Amino acid sequence: MLTQLHENLWICPVPYRVFGFPIGRQLVVVRLPTGGLWLQSPIPWTPKLRSELAHLGEVRHVVAPNGYHDECLKEFQAEYPSASFHAAPGLAAKRRDLRFATAPLTDTPYPDWQGTLDQHLVRGMPKFNEVIFLHRASRSLIITDIAMNFGHDSLWIVKLVMSLNGGVGRFGPTGFARKLMADRSAVRASIDTILTWDFDRIIVGHGDNIATNGPRILREAFAFLS
Repeated sequence: MLTQLHENLWICPVPYRVFGFPIGRQLVVVRLPTGGLWLQSPIPWTPKLRSELAHLGEVRHVVAPNGYHDECLKEFQAEYPSASFHAAPGLAAKRRDLRFATAPLTDTPYPDWQGTLDQHLVRGMPKFNEVIFLHRASRSLIITDIAMNFGHDSLWIVKLVMSLNGGVGRFGPTGFARKLMADRSAVRASIDTILTWDFDRIIVGHGDNIATNGPRILREAFAFLS
């Protein structure tokens, strides 16, 4: 199930439906210097996934990167009771049935992944509160819903819905994401902060990853905020 992108970085894209819409979903796995695993955006759990993760190391941290990516957390908490779960601001209050680390994610990395992953909480979108990560060693930016990338070779239903939502044939924020930008100048400042990072690849939560030229593509996608 897992595809290796770097010595200590894997992804696992799977089919996934949201409100019946086949948008797909992608798990990101980082092996930390301690040997433990950091997981972002859990996908539906399966015994095969557990086997492949166990081959890489012990699952120690599971991250819910925004206020919407919480669907599969309960399964992972049942399977990995000793792991620490981390939530974007506001999610813990919404999901009181789940257990999270005491503090929500901020711009400051958790000690276990400091030096391996950088992170930034995107301002100006309080209903989203998405935290974006940078895996330094592979120069990979890890985003979730702030932008998607569905090509013209996507399923016809995906192309239809995403064309109505302003998100087919290009990388960028969907119409839904734009509507959640309560303070566009704050979002712009966050994008500018992220553009100071050293990255090339962009790993998305939904759609096709960007293999190279990430800074240029990200800059162009959010040029409308200038």
